[in-house]
Amino acid sequence: MSILAEIIAHKQMEIAALDARALRRAAEASSIPRDFLSVLTREKGEGDRGRQVSLIAELKRASPSKGILAPHLDLFQVAEIYAQNGASAISVLTDEKFFQGKLETLRELRFTRKSELPLLRKDFMIAEVQLYESKAAGADAVLLIAAALPDDRHFADLHALALELGLTPLVEVHNAAEAERALKLKDVRLIGINNRHLATFEVSLETTERIRPMIPAGIAVVAESGIFTANDVERLIKADVDAILVGEALVTSEDIPAKVRELSGFPSLRARRAKQSLV
Repeated sequence: MSILAEIIAHKQMEIAALDARALRRAAEASSIPRDFLSVLTREKGEGDRGRQVSLIAELKRASPSKGILAPHLDLFQVAEIYAQNGASAISVLTDEKFFQGKLETLRELRFTRKSELPLLRKDFMIAEVQLYESKAAGADAVLLIAAALPDDRHFADLHALALELGLTPLVEVHNAAEAERALKLKDVRLIGINNRHLATFEVSLETTERIRPMIPAGIAVVAESGIFTANDVERLIKADVDAILVGEALVTSEDIPAKVRELSGFPSLRARRAKQSLV
């Protein structure tokens, strides 16, 4: 059994334990999600950041491919670091068994910590009830992984429901065939290209460079996985992506604020003050 199949099988057991009616009522009573897409597609060079791509910074403690990354990370402290150093949005891994995440982290960020940055719930979304759960928990966007949704009708239905709930669906693809499926979705506006091969776990930015030309203007593109340095970001800028999603490089960095600034293109406070003194 592949790791994706194992994850989906476990996710189905989790879903069976959810109270669909209660979560739907909670979603209907919850606040309107914020516009996740707009923060990724702002004009290049807008404001004092001069950003050419937007950074979706991820809160991540572990992954099936790399194991434990940062087991003792203070996620709320790191979320604040992300916000202060140039991230445009925050991705919150909520899968517990394979990624050591918690949905409560997202809920607390939105409702208790009052995160100013929009929040992506990153999980394996395969059922409508998970979308209701996501909205009720304060998510602004959700991940829909094409490889986890092989039935085109079901894929389309989940995408449509996410839009109906006001959530921004980030549709993740890994190859050209999945990109073609994603482009058939009605009103698709945001596609993520994951540079990690699901079977081998090998990572190559060439995946984004190969698939990006397939995606027409009007659909924003996020490059995911394998992004560690400013050189990687420059390479993806040349590939014409709108945003990057980065987790491992941030949470394993010895200097998280500096790494966020490096990947977001956000100047350090010292550099900004120096620039201002010359004006």
